[in-house]
Amino acid sequence: MNKTLARDLNMNTLLLKLAVTPAVTCLLTSNPIAAQVSPTTPRAARVQITQGPAIEMNKEFLTIVRWTTNNPGASPEHYGVVHYGTDPKNLSETAKSPIRLNPDHASTVFRVRLDNLKPRTTYYYTVGSEEANGTDDGAKSAVKQFTTPGESQRAGRSRAWD
Repeated sequence: MNKTLARDLNMNTLLLKLAVTPAVTCLLTSNPIAAQVSPTTPRAARVQITQGPAIEMNKEFLTIVRWTTNNPGASPEHYGVVHYGTDPKNLSETAKSPIRLNPDHASTVFRVRLDNLKPRTTYYYTVGSEEANGTDDGAKSAVKQFTTPGESQRAGRSRAWD
């Protein structure tokens, strides 16, 4: 190997080490948990559903329910909660979806996925939200309903893997 090439390789190796060392040092000495903690904000005096709930997606075996509330505040970790079932007086199934509140936003959009539904079935549901510790935010929707589509409603559609 000629001297110029060897010198260039040594210089590139040195530059790479100089570039990587501060990044590795920062990663090894930082506290990743502290960096991810959102501040707790004051709890809203009254949490209200300001939009929805509405069905965002409705398939044979799954449905996504979406709604918006004013920002509930308090703990940054919250859950959107949907209670549902096939009897409007017995909403015995529960689906939850985690969300991290943004303290700078006036509202929060919740989306919850309901899985393992039966095709051609009418479901009734109500929505709300809670803190990660289970404290209810106090906003509940009226009971609403949706019907999952059936196989016949999918006729003519094809999937790439069919």
